[in-house]
Amino acid sequence: VQLQASGGGLVQAGGSLRLSCALSGRTFSSYSMAWFRQAPGNEREFVATITRWSGGMTYYADSVRGRFTISRDNAKNTVYLQMNSLKPEDTAVYYCAADRSIPTTEASGYEYWGQGTQVTVSS
Repeated sequence: VQLQASGGGLVQAGGSLRLSCALSGRTFSSYSMAWFRQAPGNEREFVATITRWSGGMTYYADSVRGRFTISRDNAKNTVYLQMNSLKPEDTAVYYCAADRSIPTTEASGYEYWGQGTQVTVSS
């Protein structure tokens, strides 16, 4: 399994970005997907997760609920993270992750990881 994340960048506070993560090498619909993030000096933290099927159930960290939306397109083998109302504290490297098990908020619950994409929010 290979995961390729994209879509990061520099944005002003209050702005929006959409991250994408494409999975290759296996059947995308077999995998729960998640986004995590890691700021300098911090541990990797959970952001959002979605179950395997299109239109699947989602779950969010309290810090992003209501501002971020995770979705997936099984026909395109891609998971998305729409980020609105961005804040400087959202600045981090964002990672997508995949696993065949049921979704979890723990990083240890995901076997496959993308390379990360930098999101920087200026105040």
